[in-house]
Amino acid sequence: MSKIGIKFNQGGKIYNVDVSDLSLNINDKVVVESVRGLEIAIVSPLSKQETDDEIKAVIRKATDEDLNKYEELKTKEKNIINITKELIKKYKLEMKIVDVSFTLDGSKVIINYVCEDRVDFRELVKDLASQLKLRIELRQIGIRDQAKKLGGIGFCGKECCCKKYLNDFDKVSIKMAKTQGLSLNPSKISGICGRLMCCLAYENEFYSEVAGKMPKINSKVVTPDGEGVVIYNNLLKQVSTVKIEKDNDVKINEYTVDKLTIIPKETQQSAVNSKLSHKELNSNMIDDSEIEQENIRIPEKQKTKNKIKKFKKKNKNEIKK
Repeated sequence: MSKIGIKFNQGGKIYNVDVSDLSLNINDKVVVESVRGLEIAIVSPLSKQETDDEIKAVIRKATDEDLNKYEELKTKEKNIINITKELIKKYKLEMKIVDVSFTLDGSKVIINYVCEDRVDFRELVKDLASQLKLRIELRQIGIRDQAKKLGGIGFCGKECCCKKYLNDFDKVSIKMAKTQGLSLNPSKISGICGRLMCCLAYENEFYSEVAGKMPKINSKVVTPDGEGVVIYNNLLKQVSTVKIEKDNDVKINEYTVDKLTIIPKETQQSAVNSKLSHKELNSNMIDDSEIEQENIRIPEKQKTKNKIKKFKKKNKNEIKK
């Protein structure tokens, strides 16, 4: 018994399944039994990731009759979508239909939809089942899955990676954009699905490795021209821009990583502490007489207030007499 990979559409997730007594090649179409029923799938290279038990078995290589039946069912999908949209308006449900597919025997229809919150679609399913005379399965999918199914053109001007060739979504985080020095403006790093672009993960390993070798922004380094502060890093060229202040003169130069020596934070902190202790020593040497004089000095405004109080008190005593 050997294993093959199969997927249900171009760029779809690949499932590894066991086969026996079947001679199959890449891109051959086969009939498989899934948790939804009998479906047509495409033979693909094995996936490196472990897959779940959605596929029960490979039944046979697809015959001309199977393929004709499959194409016939696809012509009915548009009609199903229109009927479902009308019923969604009727029941005022906050959901959007993405696509529709049939099982190979035509007894069941799977409707994929997206929505922000949970939706009570029980009445919708009852109405659909009575009109279509079929078993109905409504499946909620994510916004990224919607973009993968529908496809589109990305900001790069090419077809979306998820639709064209990505079999599954990689983990993408905002940290990847920070590592690569990209703008954190959502409109710059988000795809047409509104989520972080998948391509952020492509070169993240390289950028992470290079960023680990280079000094951080605002860190102090020793250059061939003296000590300075890093103000910019070019990760692709592996070059740092350093600001050097010397004798009231400021210079900004570029240096490759091998020409820089990073000053450890401990060394910088000890230098700061020594400066603070020097200032404290100078402050302790202030004459005590000056401090006492400063403490007993009365501001001019306070003197004026005291005079006014004395004057009012004096007038009160004269009136009483």
